[in-house]
Amino acid sequence: MTNAVILAGGQGKRLMSDKPKTLTEILGKPIIDWILSAFDDAGIKNICVVTGYAHEALEEHLGGRCETVFQSERLGTGHAVMTAADFLGRYPDGDTIIFNGDAPFVDAGTLRESLEYHKKSSAAVTVITAKIDNPKGYGRIVRDEKTGALAAIREQKDCTEDEAKIREINSGCFWFKTEALLDTLPRLTRNNAQGEYYITDAVEILINSGKNAEAFVAGDSDIVLSANDRRGMLELNEVARMRVIDRLLDSGVEMVCLDGIIISPDAKIAPGAKILPGTQIYGSCTVGEGSVIGPNTQIRDTSVGKRSVLNRVFANNAVIGSDCSIGPFVQLRPGTEVRDFAHVGDFVEIKNSVIGEGTSVSHFNYVGDSDVGKNVNFGCGSLTANYDGNVKSRCEIGDDSFIGCNTNLVAPVKLGRASYTAAGSTITRDIPDEALGIARSRQENKENFAEKKLGRHLEKGKKFK
Repeated sequence: MTNAVILAGGQGKRLMSDKPKTLTEILGKPIIDWILSAFDDAGIKNICVVTGYAHEALEEHLGGRCETVFQSERLGTGHAVMTAADFLGRYPDGDTIIFNGDAPFVDAGTLRESLEYHKKSSAAVTVITAKIDNPKGYGRIVRDEKTGALAAIREQKDCTEDEAKIREINSGCFWFKTEALLDTLPRLTRNNAQGEYYITDAVEILINSGKNAEAFVAGDSDIVLSANDRRGMLELNEVARMRVIDRLLDSGVEMVCLDGIIISPDAKIAPGAKILPGTQIYGSCTVGEGSVIGPNTQIRDTSVGKRSVLNRVFANNAVIGSDCSIGPFVQLRPGTEVRDFAHVGDFVEIKNSVIGEGTSVSHFNYVGDSDVGKNVNFGCGSLTANYDGNVKSRCEIGDDSFIGCNTNLVAPVKLGRASYTAAGSTITRDIPDEALGIARSRQENKENFAEKKLGRHLEKGKKFK
């Protein structure tokens, strides 16, 4: 069995946040989710997350995706692994990776390759390492001059002059034979200046016991990156942002300027799509070939078909078809589906509704909880009144219908095929196919009304004449 223990109990005091450090977001995605995505892609399913500070929030976020254990006292990395001893004891055969929960940039390839190297070497422990140009502050990897095997992990303050020049550093992630790890954990002590248990001491114990210890050099040095303050988090976000952008540019996605562009690593954007400045794409979005997103657009967990244009749009959990034109200044709320060739114009909000093929919701409209057919036209200022203060009801609008300007459709109401509403109507009853619905009072003009009612207003206007 291949296991993982993720150390996620840290607070990150310098972040000045009331949530666990692992829930801090990089490109809108919590760090713990970056890590779990890599583990899932690598096929590592048996995972235990060691929680600590604000553990309830982290456990709620995980939602049962993996096992959790609570570290009531933060007494070092070794103590965190001890907290997971019962979990490890249920799966003693095979190997376990110990992973820092604040390092978002691990990739599935590094996990698979390092495990393969660990097994092939028959090592009791394999440290995942990286080579960086400026190793200051990191623990150095000291190798046996003859065999090249891991000889020691030397902290910066303990390095000799020659050891300080070593560029290979400890990532803080380790593969252990699970049985060897379980045997070593009870032997850890707190005989150090901090009075804590360190997982690196387990590596030293195994080396001193004559066990085979190895070091695997990761191809991507970014796996060691983490942050302890907001400035560091900003740097992580920029590293992540450019990694995603570079990947998309290489795949054929067009960007004319990178200002304000933020794209989730989980987004799938087809070659030939164009992303304009000020666009943020969060969550598991998809964008089809030839579509243009932006400028100044935000979509989250939304799919966009081919050749659609979104200009100054906010869309959350929506589905947008192909050849659609949406914006500017449009909000698509959860549950919205805009089908092929539809147009949604300026200052429109749509919520939990289906907009049929070729339908036009042009300007100053609200459509909530409605099923709208094909080739429907909404006049300016029309809306569906879907909430009566107690319950929300749906409207149904048939194909080819025409909604006159300033029409209120009071749900639940059904408009038949090719029905028509007169401008200014408040529709409370169903309209049959091909019928005109009129619901407004007959106009009455009252003579000399303005002079009495608008006296002050008219007096003010005299100075402009």
